[in-house]
Amino acid sequence: MSEQSTEHTTEQAAGRTTGQVTGPATGRTTGRTATADDGSAAHDSRRQVLYWRLLARLFDHEEQATLESASLAVVEDIGLPPALLDPATSVDSIVQRHPELAGEFDGLMVPEPEEDGARDHAAEVRRAALVSKVLLNVFASGSGTVTAAQLSRWQSDAGWLERALGCKPGDLRGGRGTGAGAAGPGVSPTGSGGRGTTPDLSRLIPVIGPELGSIEADLVKRMHLREVLADPQLASRLTPSMSLIEQLLRDKNNLSGVALANAKALIRRFVDEVAEVLRTQVEKATVGALDRSVPPKRVFRNLDLDRTIWKNLTNWSPEEERLYVDRLYYRHTARKTTPQRLIVVVDQSGSMVDSMVNCTILASIFAGLPKVDVHLIAYDTQALDLTPWVHDPFETLLRTNLGGGTDGTVAMALTQPKVAEPRNTVVVWISDFYEWRTEQLFESMSALHRSGVKFIPVGSVTSSGRGSVNPWFRERFKDLGTPVISGHIRKLVHELKTFLA
Repeated sequence: MSEQSTEHTTEQAAGRTTGQVTGPATGRTTGRTATADDGSAAHDSRRQVLYWRLLARLFDHEEQATLESASLAVVEDIGLPPALLDPATSVDSIVQRHPELAGEFDGLMVPEPEEDGARDHAAEVRRAALVSKVLLNVFASGSGTVTAAQLSRWQSDAGWLERALGCKPGDLRGGRGTGAGAAGPGVSPTGSGGRGTTPDLSRLIPVIGPELGSIEADLVKRMHLREVLADPQLASRLTPSMSLIEQLLRDKNNLSGVALANAKALIRRFVDEVAEVLRTQVEKATVGALDRSVPPKRVFRNLDLDRTIWKNLTNWSPEEERLYVDRLYYRHTARKTTPQRLIVVVDQSGSMVDSMVNCTILASIFAGLPKVDVHLIAYDTQALDLTPWVHDPFETLLRTNLGGGTDGTVAMALTQPKVAEPRNTVVVWISDFYEWRTEQLFESMSALHRSGVKFIPVGSVTSSGRGSVNPWFRERFKDLGTPVISGHIRKLVHELKTFLA
C-alpha cells in the first residue's frame, strides 16, 4: 500500500470516528451529523484500518506510521489497551493486566449465529482489534536468533490462538492433549464450526494446525538450543512441544553433561503429558473375551440377581407373596487366557517423528494391560528390536535415531518370527511407505494379512493429521481391505481396542 493511499484511507476512518461523514473522494467532511447508516460505515472503516495494519505488519517489515497512528486512535476510542498494538507484548501480559479480556479471547474466532441478519458493527471493531493481536503475535515470527524466552512467549500466544479457534492449547500443533471434545465450544472433534456456517472451521483448522507446527519448528531451529540447554535457568523456560522434542531427539548424541540432563528432562515431561492423555483413551479397554467353558465362581459378588429372579418366577406364591428360589445363577467372569500379541513397527525417518512419539507411548500403555504381549520394532535402513524397553517410552525414544532412508524389509525380517498365532496377533505398521523395495515389502504384508494377522497400516496419527503416504501403497492397502489410518490417534486407539476386546 502506498503512503498516499494509506493516508487517504485513514483520514476517512478518522473523520468517521468523530461522528462526521467524509466525502468518498476528497476526505472532507460534509458538515452533517452521522445517521445510523453513517455510524455503521464509520465502524466498518475502523475495522478496515485494523485489518490493513495487520496485513501491512505481516507482509511488510517497515512500519506504516499512518496506519499505526490511526489504529491507535481506534483502539483507544473503543476502550482497549494500546498494548494490543505492541508486537513485543504477549497476550499473556495483556490478560494479566486486563483480566476481563481473557473471556473475550476464548472462542474469539468461533462463528456466532446472526439474528435476523443484524450485525453489531461496534462489536466487530472490537473483535478485529483482538483478532489482529493474536494473529500478528503468532504469524509475524520475525527472523534471526530466537531466545528461550521468545520461544516460550510464542508458544503461549499460539495457545491463545488455539483457544480463539475453540480448541485447547496444544491441540492444533499435534502436541499434548486431545481427548474427546477437546476442540471446545463451537467446534466439533473434527474441527467443524458448531455455532454458525461461516467461516468453515472444518477447512481452516486442518490447514492452520500444520502451519503452526512449521512456525514452531522454525523458531526451534533458529534458537541456539545447545547453549540454552547448558544453562539451567534458560532451559527451565522451555515448554516441551513436538517440534522441540524432534530437535532434541535429532541432537541428543551431540549433548552431554547439564545440556543432556536438561534435554532428557524436557523429553520426559512431554512423554508424561502425552501419556496422560492417551491413557484416558485406553483405560476403559477390556482385554480378552469371556470364557464360558469355565464354570462361574459361586461367590456373592458374581450373583446374577436379575437372572435368578427371572428363572424362578414359576415358584412365586401369590398367597404368601413370596418367591421360592430353587437355583442361584452366577455371572461368568473368567476370560480367555490366550494372550493377544501387539507388534508395533515404526519408521524412524524424520518425517514420521510425531507418529513415532505418539505410537511409542501408546505401545507402552497397551503393554501395561493384562494379557497383551507388546513388541516394538524401529527401522530405517536397519531394524532395532526395542521390546525390552517397551514399558518405558522415554528410554525407547532415547534409543531411536531419526533420519536416513527406509527399508521395511529389514523390519519385516524381525516381525515375521514374532507371529506365533496369527489369529491372536495385530501388527501396527507406522510409516509414510516411501520404500526402496515396494513390491517385496507389500507382498510380505499381504502374506501376514492372509495368514489371519490383523494388519493395520498407519500413515500419520497426530492431532493435525498431516502426513504424506505413498499413493502406490495406499491404493493396494485399500484393495487388500486394510485402508491406511491417517488422522487423529483416537482412530488407532479404537482399532486396537476393538481387536483386543
